[in-house]
Amino acid sequence: MLRTEQLSLAYGDKPVVNKVSLAIPEGGITCLLGPNGSGKSTLLKSFAGLLPARSGQVYLDDQPVEQWDRRKLALRLAMLPQKPIVPDGIRARDLVALGRFPHRKWWQRNLITDDNAILEAMAMTGVSDLAERPVEALSGGQQQRVWIAMALAQETDILLLDEPTTFLDWGYQLEVLELLSKLNREHGLTVVMSLHDLNQAAQFADRIAVLAGGQLDTIGSPREVITEPLINRVFRVYTRVTNGPDGRPSCSGFAESAKSLPQHSPHCSAHP
Repeated sequence: MLRTEQLSLAYGDKPVVNKVSLAIPEGGITCLLGPNGSGKSTLLKSFAGLLPARSGQVYLDDQPVEQWDRRKLALRLAMLPQKPIVPDGIRARDLVALGRFPHRKWWQRNLITDDNAILEAMAMTGVSDLAERPVEALSGGQQQRVWIAMALAQETDILLLDEPTTFLDWGYQLEVLELLSKLNREHGLTVVMSLHDLNQAAQFADRIAVLAGGQLDTIGSPREVITEPLINRVFRVYTRVTNGPDGRPSCSGFAESAKSLPQHSPHCSAHP
């Protein structure tokens, strides 16, 4: 459904992504991992058609993304950037309503179908009771839920999220990730997101793609990808990786060398 072939991306003369070929499974949760500057955010932008390819191509349904009509593309995928800008004084419901723009002609006002989609999106994300409140007055977790509701109101098949847990405390991080997992399970939404937390990626993703130096290093299931050698090679730290009863890996005891790993290191993992 969404894939890249030998995709290279750059900002001006600075190369960022180099010859990445990656297929996103339909109806799953794919997580992009990698150190800062590895190309995760840049790759997501290219998926959404926001950054032209230096070479190679991004395809949606076997058609290059750059050839898609922008409105039609917005009916297929939605993207939430890492730091979305909240319009001054906007209410939660009005922000969610912005997701309906691709469904209307320029001369049309809200239709009944728009109102229904807005109400359903807010119910799905648990923000119906926040409808009349200014978005800027909401907590970080509540704001992120409202942004996700806006994307859902867009009624797309694919949701792209650039580090959706950034600036949230641990409780809100898990709240957002559990919401995305629920939307994936119950509504078949294809989710592609970048994360920094290895354990969160291991717990919530179906597949993990690891970027390093702008190239695709590894792709596979969490158990295939989250391994001690990979974490040492890509992130330059040592850790212990154990597999839980559900088969998902968990990292603990991060250190700069194997010898300095603590013998007994408490750790927490999230269970959706």
